[in-house]
Amino acid sequence: MNRRTFIVWVAGAASLAQAQPKVNDDTIHDQVRMRLANDADVKGGALQIEVVQGVVTVKGVVATEKAKTKAEKLIRKVRGVTGVKNLLEVRPAGLRP
Repeated sequence: MNRRTFIVWVAGAASLAQAQPKVNDDTIHDQVRMRLANDADVKGGALQIEVVQGVVTVKGVVATEKAKTKAEKLIRKVRGVTGVKNLLEVRPAGLRP
């Protein structure tokens, strides 16, 4: 790769990075809430979600370890998420207060 090609490639990559708008925390919150609430395993309508600078904290109770793991995977797929703090508790339905 010669110098001219490299400069053009770097300039193109920089313009692509600028072209993608940053996703705000409210948008991330809404997308996470929708994904978790609509998932049959997670059933996340009652979960608490907080987003600060792209880091999502999720709290609440789920019925299985599978649901806890899936919730985190779903959150990580949301555009703009930079990290996940998974504070979900696993309590089978018969053991919930």
